[in-house]
Amino acid sequence: MKDNSFHGRTVVMSGGSRGIGLAIARALASRGANVVLLAKTDTPDPRLPGTIHTAVGELNELGGRAVAVVGDVRNDSDIARAVDAARDNFGGIDIVVNNASVLDISKTEDLALRRFDLMQQVNVRGTFALTRACLPYLQKSPSPHVLTLSPPLNLSSQWLGAHPGYMLAKYGMTLATLGIAAEYAHTPLSSNCLWPQTTIATAAVGNLLGGDTSLRHARSPEIMADAAIELLGRPAGTDNGRTLLDVEVLAEAGVTDFTTYGGADPLTIDIFVDPVVSA
Repeated sequence: MKDNSFHGRTVVMSGGSRGIGLAIARALASRGANVVLLAKTDTPDPRLPGTIHTAVGELNELGGRAVAVVGDVRNDSDIARAVDAARDNFGGIDIVVNNASVLDISKTEDLALRRFDLMQQVNVRGTFALTRACLPYLQKSPSPHVLTLSPPLNLSSQWLGAHPGYMLAKYGMTLATLGIAAEYAHTPLSSNCLWPQTTIATAAVGNLLGGDTSLRHARSPEIMADAAIELLGRPAGTDNGRTLLDVEVLAEAGVTDFTTYGGADPLTIDIFVDPVVSA
């Protein structure tokens, strides 16, 4: 029997043309969700697979209804077009997924300030601005959720000092999401963060974090998709203001075997996650 657990629910996602975002969008569309993608990838990149158009094609083939909005989450007018697309095509917004993010783990003296600014604009401002623009519709939804792909606030010196520019941008996403959770705690809105326990096999990891060696030790994006489906499927207000790892969400749902997600070495960790020897 087809799973229609998200039938009629409308998702606005930043990015989503590939990687973890696309895996989450696929999982939602296969369960009947409407999806609006706001992404820049209008034309193919030889280094990276997929565009916003190929992504939307996949989502429609999976049984969802998807709309592409070619734009930049840094631009308020593009955000407004994505919100309008959700309203005009599907009648509102139930879920916001803040997926778009820039990765640059350069050391402080090596990080060009234009790259620092880009991370702040996409990661922090983009998360805040997209969520803010969707809030009037989320407040009308019977099951409003905000999900941001950002890490727990790990203040160990290891992660504070590893790459401060990137740390500020990712922790800014988390703080923005926790701030929304606190501000709207009197409503049914659920606003949470989700982050992988171990490296995920995406093009970005292959290109920027160690190539084929990293990919061989990485888990598949489907672990994040399954965790997102579990979290977004909970009644709104059940969870709010949480920063969760994928394995924590799935363990709460009763999953005990994570080997199906690929060859992740339990000693291989993701950025901002301390070493683990389980899951």
